[in-house]
Amino acid sequence: MSAAIPTTRSTSPAPRVAWASMVGTSLESFDFYVFAYFSAYFVGPLFFEPLGEVGGTLLAFSTIALAFVVRPIGAVLFGHMGDRLGRRTTLLWTIAIMGIATGLIGLLPTYAQAGWLGAVLLVALRIVQGLSLGGEWGGSILIATEHSGPVKRAFYAAIPQLGSPVGSILSATLFIVMTLWLPAAELAAWGWRIPFLLALPLLAVSLYLRWSITETPVFESVVAERRRDRIPFLALFHERPVTVAVAIGAALLGIGSYSLMNTYTVNYGVSQLGFSFQDLLVATTIGGLLQLITVPLFGAWATRIGSARVVLWGALGTLLIAFPMYFLLQFATFPILVGTMIVGGILPTMSWAALGGLMNDLFPDHVRYSALSISYAVAATVSGFVPLVTALLGTATGFAWWHPGIVLAILSGITLVASWAAARLAAATVSPEPENEREPAAA
Repeated sequence: MSAAIPTTRSTSPAPRVAWASMVGTSLESFDFYVFAYFSAYFVGPLFFEPLGEVGGTLLAFSTIALAFVVRPIGAVLFGHMGDRLGRRTTLLWTIAIMGIATGLIGLLPTYAQAGWLGAVLLVALRIVQGLSLGGEWGGSILIATEHSGPVKRAFYAAIPQLGSPVGSILSATLFIVMTLWLPAAELAAWGWRIPFLLALPLLAVSLYLRWSITETPVFESVVAERRRDRIPFLALFHERPVTVAVAIGAALLGIGSYSLMNTYTVNYGVSQLGFSFQDLLVATTIGGLLQLITVPLFGAWATRIGSARVVLWGALGTLLIAFPMYFLLQFATFPILVGTMIVGGILPTMSWAALGGLMNDLFPDHVRYSALSISYAVAATVSGFVPLVTALLGTATGFAWWHPGIVLAILSGITLVASWAAARLAAATVSPEPENEREPAAA
């Protein structure tokens, strides 16, 4: 049975649903980037002070990786809920857990206030965030695409991807304002808490918007036809193990490039190249503003040539500019920094913008939430180690100019091959229905 055609009509307009989904992914990205900027600048001194500058920085990047490590567990859990209970219900849970955990980080005691207690609680909250994030992205894509028709599905799959630049812009702008408004001592003493506490009002908005939309007609069709799997995770790997591997590879560049550019490069630019933290935030904000235009354009392009091909062209372009980009960055001028963030952002953005459409095309509806969540979570887990691995590579090479280019080139090459394979698998989305795992049909 084909996976893409619902038997019921959506009662929520597709554009409204897509934008509501984008608000949720914006909160997810805001939380991610707040902690990314926070870890690059504050986590070490505030929570891991006895470890020194190098040890604190490495452990700070490890806290980023930790949340990614547990994401596949959250993907299995919330993927099960999404394929069994519904897309809308699951997204209400994921956004609530994520927003509350982020807000609580803003209330943690530092090492100077409570010793290692704050670090332990920080690690625990990062685990909670990672679990909730495991089910957030896949559901956001599905709530948008499964309310839309087949012609514009690739475009609506790109709209939730706007959440990443929106979250980046909000978090970077907030830190820029705070660094101008507060002296460094006050920023380190209490100002760093403000971005995390702001997640709570953003959470209220996200919950309201998600509560106001209806369940997707695709899921309602699955329920009506009794095609839900008892254990979607097992059904997915029984039916599509190779497709899952392809989806993971296709996602690596879109996710990993953000970890490289917005986390590692921020720290690297300050500590090794002599840029100010504020300059780096301004450059990333300019790049994020440009993505507000390019993401929808790439989504529209995907409706014409296919999502997998857009991902492929983005990966190829990024591979070609990986080393030249980091070579030019060594000249340490602000215009070059901005140009690096723009060029280094546009090409990976192609792979990012079309990623949801690519994955939606690969998997059948009855396991689609699990498929998207698990594939994305595994790719995110690998990407979560990008700042740490790049820092270790930099240390081993004496921070040679080309060391970040190696990481970016590897990510690009993997996504290039995977998107090529995805373009050939997308036509084979007919799903078998093994009787032993499906709900019994009504008499």
